[in-house]
Order: sequence, then C-alpha cells, then structure tokens
Amino acid sequence: MKDDRQVEALLRELAPQVIGLLVRKHGQFDACEDAVQEALLSAAQQWPEQGVPDSPKSWLTTVASRRLVDEWRSESARRRREENDALMDPTPVTVSDSDDTLTVLFLCCHPSLSAPSQLALTLRAVGGLTTGEIANAFLVPESTLAQRISRAKQTIKKAGAEFVLPPSAELGERLRVVLQVLYLIFNEGYTTSGGPDLHRADLTAEAIRLTRLLRRLMPEEDEVTGLLALMLLTDARRAARAGDDGSLVPLAEQDRTRWNAETIAEGVSLVSEALESGPVGPYQVQAAIAAVHSEAATAADTDWPQILALYDVLEKVSPGPVVTLNRAVAVAEVNGPEAGLELLATLDDDSRMSQTHRLDSVRGHLLELAGDTGAAREAYLRAAGKTASEPERQYLTRRAERLS
Repeated sequence: MKDDRQVEALLRELAPQVIGLLVRKHGQFDACEDAVQEALLSAAQQWPEQGVPDSPKSWLTTVASRRLVDEWRSESARRRREENDALMDPTPVTVSDSDDTLTVLFLCCHPSLSAPSQLALTLRAVGGLTTGEIANAFLVPESTLAQRISRAKQTIKKAGAEFVLPPSAELGERLRVVLQVLYLIFNEGYTTSGGPDLHRADLTAEAIRLTRLLRRLMPEEDEVTGLLALMLLTDARRAARAGDDGSLVPLAEQDRTRWNAETIAEGVSLVSEALESGPVGPYQVQAAIAAVHSEAATAADTDWPQILALYDVLEKVSPGPVVTLNRAVAVAEVNGPEAGLELLATLDDDSRMSQTHRLDSVRGHLLELAGDTGAAREAYLRAAGKTASEPERQYLTRRAERLS
C-alpha cells in the first residue's frame, strides 16, 4: 500500500496519459479532461485506503470513461450526442503504452490562450492539480479559476485545435510558449506574486517535475535542458532565502552552507551539457549565470565580470527590460553604482516596468551603494507600495527604515 504522497505522485504522472487516451478515442478535450479530474479525485480518496490497483492507468481510464457515458446520458448532453453520434462508439478504450503527455502539454499551451489560462490549464490537465489547489496557489477564488479553465477549454475548441503535436514548422515557436509557461509556474512558486508566503514549494516542485518530463520527451532540445538547469540552480537556494520568521534574505546575505549542493551539482552538469551542444538560447544563458553565482563560496567571491559578460550575451539573444534590469546590477558591481544607475534610467519610460516594484527596488539598492541614502529610501518605499508579496514588502520597508 502506498502513502498519500506516493499516490499523489502517481496520479500526477498518469493524468495527462489518461486524458490523451480518452481524447484520441472520443475527441472533446473539454469533456474528457473533466471526466479525468473526477476519476483522479476518486482515486485520491480510495487508493490510500484500498491500495493501488494492479493497473492504475486502466482503472483511471475505466472510471473516467464511465463518467463520460454518464454525462452523455444526461438530458443536456443527449442533444449534443445526437449531433456527434460518431463520438458515442461503445467500444471500450484500449489502454496502450503510448504516452500523450507531450501532446496534452502543447494543447494546454495553445497560442490562442492567454498566459493565465495556459498556466491554469497546464497545472490541471498535465500537473494533475485540482481547481482548488491551483486557485490557492494563485490567490484567486476557486469559482474564478474554474471559469478560467472552462473558458480556456472552450477557446481551444473554437480554435479547432487538433489533438496532435504541432507540425515541425511550428514546433519551435510552440515549444517557446511551453517553456515560458513552465518557467512562469516556477517563478510563481519561487517568489509568490502576492500573499503572506515568500514561496510555494509545491509549485516549484511541480514546475521542475514537468520540465524533467519534457526533457525526457524531447531530449534533443537544449533549451529544455537549460530551463531545467536554471530551475534547479535557483531552487537550490530556497532554504537560505527566508529567515526563521519567513522574512526575505537577499542573495548577498544568504548562508550558502544551506544551499543544496546536490541540486547545484546536477544543475551545473545540465547547463554544461546544454552549452556544449550548439547555439545557445536564453534559458541556457540564464542557467550559466545562476551557475556562476552557485560556484561562489561567498558573495565577495562572485565572478561579476563573468556574469556581466553572460548578461551581454543574454541581451543579444533575448533583449528585454528584465534582462536590462538584472544587467544593471552586474554593471554596478563591475563598473560602479553610477554606471548601473545610468543603465537603469533607460527603463524609466518603459511601460512594461510601470506596474512592477522591481525597478524601484533595484534603483534603491544601487542608490544605497552610491551613498545617496535619501533617494534610496524613497525608492525602497515606492517599491514596497507596489508589491503584493508581504515578505517582499516587509523587506523593502525595513531597508527604507534602516536609511532613515
């Protein structure tokens, strides 16, 4: 008999596989996904007490198929069935060894969906999380999240998306969206956008699990390897990021003996492997930057010239305001805070940075390094007023108070 955690892990692995089996048989991704969710809930309730069936995939497929039949027999579904008689083939679903997880993942990240919808649908259909768990992670009411998922599935249906992998001509761009969704899930877990907690370990763990799965399915894609390396190298610092009271501890002040050495070693190995294969992508470069930080025994030992050189590469490969923001910190470490502030000023009129607290936060840090404590304090307070994360707000407020 398996414990609850083992059952949960098994269900998350099987969820997209069973969805794939049903969609291939019946079509109607929306109805099949709902049926699988109900089957997962039944399994989560029964398996810990009654034991895992000999063929858990067949069990889930059978239960989900029954749910579909029950739905189609309902009064509202009868009219739909009359229009789709072909979908009501009574032949039972044959459970095969094929794994449609990759197809499900690409479907959930369909370009017709908004980013929030992609996140929610991926976590539910591929991650096997319940609507309540996802709503809790993103601090929205469960009813709101349920509507978002429902609309996402209807959007996919209206777009005429087929349950097949994208053609080779579209695969690169679609993979970019998939990687972005996985990274957004990780970032929301590593630094929550709102609420009392600094991080959500369940989300970071799920993002890493899904990226490992994607790498197994697409081992030739170096950017997948780079993203996995970046996640591991970042997550390795998690234990040192918060004080005993849950407060934020910045990178320069972290106790590096608390960093996970085993995870760092795996991340460094992965990024080295990815960088040796050919042209580099943004996730590989970011992972290389994280590796340089990880190799420094203390903050003073950080090889900032190498980090700046890597940011120069990243700005060419994937330019954007966030890259410029982070590069400004490296510029300040190498060439002085005034040089960093000069680069930071180029973002002042960028509308993409107007809603985030990070520009003022970094400006406060660089102004403090430059000795302009009054301006630094004001910047910290502006940043504190813009973040919805309680630990970040408290940290920024304390920084400002220290300069009073």
